[in-house]
Amino acid sequence: MTTKQELHMRSESKCELCGATQALEVYEVPPDSNGSPDQCILVCDTCLAQIENPEKMDIHHWRCLNDSMWSQVPAVQVMAWRMLTRLRHEGWPQDLLEMLYLDEETQAWAKAMDREKGKEDVLQYIDSNGVALSAGDSVTIIKDLNVKGGGFTAKRGTMVRGISLDPANNEQIEGRVNGQLIVILTKFVKKSN
Repeated sequence: MTTKQELHMRSESKCELCGATQALEVYEVPPDSNGSPDQCILVCDTCLAQIENPEKMDIHHWRCLNDSMWSQVPAVQVMAWRMLTRLRHEGWPQDLLEMLYLDEETQAWAKAMDREKGKEDVLQYIDSNGVALSAGDSVTIIKDLNVKGGGFTAKRGTMVRGISLDPANNEQIEGRVNGQLIVILTKFVKKSN
């Protein structure tokens, strides 16, 4: 039985990310796929186009990950994690990421793409004191910040726990203030111990 046939059986001939039934293709999950069904997923042409061309991303299409992220197939979990990570600046994907559990091996596979990009592509996130920031750090806001669209001011001295980093802009981080996910410029925070 071919990989494509096995994937059709496993997925009941549906895209393993969005559930579409038309134009299905085998996608080998990088970086080290050997073409086996365990390292591939069946995806529709819509999902494939957006996976390969992030600039064509339709945010609303990926709400399907709310269901597919619970798959028992590690390759599907990896792709759900990667797509949610790409979209986390939208708010709702960050909430799903916080619920998604991956075992250590699957988490390493999901993060392997970051390592493949090479050192020259790694962004450095630096706080107002020149200290490096990492995802999950806690920071303190050093200046009152008006939150556009939020209707409140993030006050100086507010602690923001478990920040996430904007993958496209090393001058921005994200965190929850007053229960709302907001974007904060790194120059307005200092890392907390």
